[in-house]
Amino acid sequence: MKKTLLKLGVACLLLGVTSMVNAQEKAAKLHTYVMEHPYEVQQILPPKGKKVKNVILMIGDGMSLMHVYSAWTANRGKLFLDNAQAIGLSKTYCADKLITDSGAGGTAMAIGQKTKYHSVGVDVNGNPQPSLITLAKQKGMSAGVAVTCRLWDATPADFCCHDVDRDNEYGIIADYVECDADYVVGGGAEKFVNRPDGRDIFKELEAKGYQVARSWEECQALEGGRIFAVTEPRDTPLPAERGDRLAASALKGMDIMDKNKKGFFMMIEGSQLDDYGHFNDLDLLMQETHDFDRTVGKVFEWAAKDGETLVIVTADHETGGLTLVDGDLSKGEIQCRFSTTSHSGVMVPVYAFGPGAENFTGMYENSDIFHKIVKLLKLNK
Repeated sequence: MKKTLLKLGVACLLLGVTSMVNAQEKAAKLHTYVMEHPYEVQQILPPKGKKVKNVILMIGDGMSLMHVYSAWTANRGKLFLDNAQAIGLSKTYCADKLITDSGAGGTAMAIGQKTKYHSVGVDVNGNPQPSLITLAKQKGMSAGVAVTCRLWDATPADFCCHDVDRDNEYGIIADYVECDADYVVGGGAEKFVNRPDGRDIFKELEAKGYQVARSWEECQALEGGRIFAVTEPRDTPLPAERGDRLAASALKGMDIMDKNKKGFFMMIEGSQLDDYGHFNDLDLLMQETHDFDRTVGKVFEWAAKDGETLVIVTADHETGGLTLVDGDLSKGEIQCRFSTTSHSGVMVPVYAFGPGAENFTGMYENSDIFHKIVKLLKLNK
């Protein structure tokens, strides 16, 4: 019996060591990517005014300076992010772990407090806290969210929902009924209906006055009012398949909410950067990063014409431990290695464009982004 247990223990140990070695070998692999069709990047001059009427917070989930610089290299030394007036660094650790996740990382920006790992929209004691969406609505402003992930994923939930566990997917989706955002676009339809609790969240949202769209085409056809668009069963398609969906959904929301004379707050997420960082898939990671950058360009252009819109571009954490180790700028070639299939602890960049951009230079806590926005929009906290 003892020999059998000993053999079993040795086998388990060897299996664990083998798994660890395989993970290390995967992370040490050299990945090469060449951008065959670079896109043009125009200079976008910021407005000269100082009034901040609208704030748009753009989050590249898992995006570090290395992701940005790799994408810049692949696009032959050009990104729309280059138009940012101010750059800062955000410390991403959460209340109970050095290496955060999208729940705690996004929540710090949404409610202005660091919280526990895996929490969404709550403080360290699990108490729901008003997010920037809520505070904007309380002031009479409009508020919206546009993402490329399922809506029960952590980042959109950070701004619209409240739970101590981001994995409580059905509970998080039910929270959207009370979110009060004017414009929500994302995926995740499968958790809105055929639920264990028997609720039909789409019908409940319609009862709240939302126009519910079940496809991107239906969403495009809507011209105003309160819109809740859940366009896919889970996440939106891959970058090459969905086209400029993120930019289009962001601009549609901005145009609709801009009709509110009191202004708006919007959170836009390039969600799938995180997924491809976890997968150590450099090709898809660069596709998603470039899609996010092109969306940044469209938003910067809109803000420059508006003159009273501040755009902040940042990340909730880094994913993949990406390192650019070689390449060729003239050819758009990058050679990279990943050090992990999880998150890492590096600080992430904060870019700002428009009136109030100067407030985002320096090095600060991720929760400070919330407080800077609250001050600029004169929200009550």
